[in-house]
Amino acid sequence: MSFPNLYYKRTVATAKSCFICYKPTTTVLATIDTTDFLYTCPVHLTDPGFTTCVNEPDTKKASPSAEEIAKVKQEWEEKQKKKKETEKEKDKDKDKDKLPEETTQESRAATAASGQSTPAPTPTHERYVLHRNIFSLRVAEHRRRRQAAQAKTLAPRLPGTPTNTIR
Repeated sequence: MSFPNLYYKRTVATAKSCFICYKPTTTVLATIDTTDFLYTCPVHLTDPGFTTCVNEPDTKKASPSAEEIAKVKQEWEEKQKKKKETEKEKDKDKDKDKLPEETTQESRAATAASGQSTPAPTPTHERYVLHRNIFSLRVAEHRRRRQAAQAKTLAPRLPGTPTNTIR
C-alpha cells in the first residue's frame, strides 16, 4: 500500500517539532487523505532538496472578470436608487414615526437575495512534491510501522516455547 507523492501545506493550531530541524512549527505537509503527514518549517519548503512546489495550470486570475464588475456595479446602482427613494419618502413622511412595514419587508428580501448570489471562494492549499530520497524515507517508515503492527497481531497466534525438559 503506497501513497502518492503529493502533499498539501496546511496550518494547524498546535506546534510540533519540524521533521528536519526539530524546531516547533505549525506548518504541516499532509497527503490528501492524511495517510502521511509531517511537520516542517516554512523555510524548508523553499529548499529544492526537500520539496518542490507544484503550480496548478488552471489557476484563476486575481483580478475580477468583467461580468463580476458589471454585476457589482448594477447592484450598487440599485442600492443607490433605493437609498434615494427612501430619503424622498422620509422627507414626505416626516410627520409619521414609522415607515410602512411593506417597504421594509421588500428591502429585506432584496438584500437577502443579493447576499445569497455571491458564493464564498473555496480555500486552496499549496501543493508540494517531496524529493525522491525524502519520500522513500517516508514510505520506508510507513512500511516499518505496518510490519510492526502485523507482527504484533500475529505474535499471540504463534506457539510458545516448550517448557518441558528434553529426556
